[in-house]
Amino acid sequence: MSRDNLLMFADSEHDANMLYAVRMFLPGALPYLRIRGQGHVVVNDLEWNRARRDARHCRVMSLSRCLKALESKGVKRPTLAGVVGCQLKARRVRQVFVPDNFPLALARALRRLGVTLKLKPGPFFPERALKTAEEVKKISAALMMAEVGLAEGIQALKNARVGKDRRLVYHNVPLTSEKLRSIINTAILQVGGTAMHTIVAGGRQACDPHEEGQGPLRAHEPVVMDVFPRSQRTGYFGDISRTVLKGRASEPLRKLYHTVERAQALAFNQLRVRRPARAVHQAVQEFFKHEGYVTGRHNGQMQGFFHGTGHGIGLDLHEAPSLSGLSTDRLAAGHVVTVEPGLYYPGLGGVRLEDVVWITPTGCRNLTQFEKVFEI
Repeated sequence: MSRDNLLMFADSEHDANMLYAVRMFLPGALPYLRIRGQGHVVVNDLEWNRARRDARHCRVMSLSRCLKALESKGVKRPTLAGVVGCQLKARRVRQVFVPDNFPLALARALRRLGVTLKLKPGPFFPERALKTAEEVKKISAALMMAEVGLAEGIQALKNARVGKDRRLVYHNVPLTSEKLRSIINTAILQVGGTAMHTIVAGGRQACDPHEEGQGPLRAHEPVVMDVFPRSQRTGYFGDISRTVLKGRASEPLRKLYHTVERAQALAFNQLRVRRPARAVHQAVQEFFKHEGYVTGRHNGQMQGFFHGTGHGIGLDLHEAPSLSGLSTDRLAAGHVVTVEPGLYYPGLGGVRLEDVVWITPTGCRNLTQFEKVFEI
């Protein structure tokens, strides 16, 4: 852990660094200081009891008491900047590092009080990339929520019947991307997760990796389902993708699916300590090229494999390290990453498979338990 003196002003509901620092959900923006390795958080009276219980690793300070202390010193209109400045002065600290989203108005007020603010280079908490065993458990729990939702979605596809024009019908109404997404998201909500922007994209829509999907789903066409819920209790994310097809796939589609499956297995074998993350991505790229799957622009649309192989996951859905062609990261024990190769050809279909993997000193461990089945 770096011994830099740090200052944040954020709410931990939306800011992953703040949640990492205080380890509890705080709905309103509040100051957090880390001075000589010790965390300090200023909270309002509403959060006082809960913070003293849940943030015991921090020194918890009452905002109202801090404001009254300033008044007792003759400050007529005590402000939040004054509270932070007073805390820093009491600890003989004149310079702190702040994140790139630090509020400009507060920064200006602190500078008027003689506090020097510097932008923290690189990640604000670089240690976040290396997950503890406890964090891996929390990611695994969120991943299980994703698997619950995905299982419900696939079961609905299995139970759907094929209607006119190959359109799927579920409980006597058309099965659409929107309906299937609601089935998945509801199941996740029931087990304590929150799912947003879940991808259920069928047919040609499956060829756009971030297309959420809309409209009727059809038999004999691949459906990409990408589910990435956040645990309501811990704030950690899970992430999983499966591609399934209701009915029978053409031989070119089967080949596409099994090529992606083999590419993912290849990537698993590349995940080891000290390996450049970029090399994992390049190995997948070379494999697809060797198998005859060309990547590039065709008729004004990208096709082939045109996204990264994976990304770190934790309190943010996307965090270090990055498994991409531009990555400068090097893999280390404790990294938890997704492995999600995909191939997308508008005239054929799209396929993506995604698991979450924990890198250990001796190799890697797949945290994902969900089976891979294409035709259902």
